[in-house]
Amino acid sequence: MRVYVPLTLPGLAEAYKTGEVGAGSLVAYAVTPALREWYLSDDIEELEYAALSRAALASLRLLAADASAPRRRVVVAVDVADGQAAADPGRGLDPAAPGEVRLAGAVRLAKAAAVHVDSDDAETDVAAAAGAVGAADEGDDDAQFVVDGAEDHELLWYATQEIPNLVGSRD
Repeated sequence: MRVYVPLTLPGLAEAYKTGEVGAGSLVAYAVTPALREWYLSDDIEELEYAALSRAALASLRLLAADASAPRRRVVVAVDVADGQAAADPGRGLDPAAPGEVRLAGAVRLAKAAAVHVDSDDAETDVAAAAGAVGAADEGDDDAQFVVDGAEDHELLWYATQEIPNLVGSRD
């Protein structure tokens, strides 16, 4: 099963250093029955993109909580065993939850299929969106417009071999 793990660049650097994405219970996004119902599509590529987009929004929330992180959303696509990711049935009606799954523990970075990161030219819009995402979550339409501005930027695809360049490692 492909899951999309939201991170920040410092989070990606830590994953590169330790070889593991996350610690303990980890939130990720995947094609779940709730995502299929929310997105209303049977096209698996569209559904995977929707899961990636949900993870990008979660990355934005991580940026909002870490003012020191560079203003670029990061999502790691990881392949895990089907039983390793589970949706929380209690969150099925939560509008923030479509596609949300929990992983029981950290996953090895070696299982990553790709990394998706904003380009440098998205930083201004992502910074504004990180500042507005809390208000958007509370229903502020103007703040949602700002968040949507970040979503106008497509995340770039990187091979896992490019992670050292993304995090500035000289290894």
